[in-house]
Amino acid sequence: MTVSTTAAEAAHTRIEPGILYFGTPVVLLSTADQAGTVNLAPMSSAFWLGWRGMLGLGAKSKTAQNLMRNRECVLNLPSDALAAAVDRLALTTGADPVPSRKYERGYRHEPDKFARAGLTPVGSETVRPPRVAECPVTMEAVVEAVHPLAEDDPKQRGGVLVFEVRVQRVHVHDDVRMPGTEDRIDPDRWRPLIMSFQKLYGLGPQVHPSTLAKIPEWLYRGPDIERSRANENRFTNGSQR
Repeated sequence: MTVSTTAAEAAHTRIEPGILYFGTPVVLLSTADQAGTVNLAPMSSAFWLGWRGMLGLGAKSKTAQNLMRNRECVLNLPSDALAAAVDRLALTTGADPVPSRKYERGYRHEPDKFARAGLTPVGSETVRPPRVAECPVTMEAVVEAVHPLAEDDPKQRGGVLVFEVRVQRVHVHDDVRMPGTEDRIDPDRWRPLIMSFQKLYGLGPQVHPSTLAKIPEWLYRGPDIERSRANENRFTNGSQR
């Protein structure tokens, strides 16, 4: 069936939504300040290329301040079973005083985010912030670059920062690993928590076979994986980043 140009154009309606969150995985980002106080913040403005990640954060947030100072973090990926724990962190911030923009939205200061969420901190191998024991995937990472967002707009300039992080270590629960492999995640076992338009969702079954999935995963292995091994004994030999 051929669709006329007029009918095709009429298929869409112009709108101006305040939120463009069509669906991204939730990340519980653990960081620490200069005194060693740990912060745990849910966020979902994140994406990965290889062993690099891009994290979008408000410049005045406690997490952004910690990343600017200490340049390290853990990206903890919760499953959909942890939705209630993640939601308990909603409208909380490690910043004291609470930034004005967050205060207007009902945020309050919470000094112990792990206790608030009912989650368990466990030690990391290459960074100071702890991992979340209950999260099926945790990734220790360091900040390699900071990119300002919306620098072209005086009204937004300085408000949002994009942190480029390099993953140094990946830890997973065995139940999300692909049977018979050492280094692969089984997407049929992995059920990430998804944020879509400020609401929390799980991941359904595969809807169609993927042609890209036919490419062997080892062909995607980049130099950052080998680089991560250089920090194998970072803490045991006393050296710090």
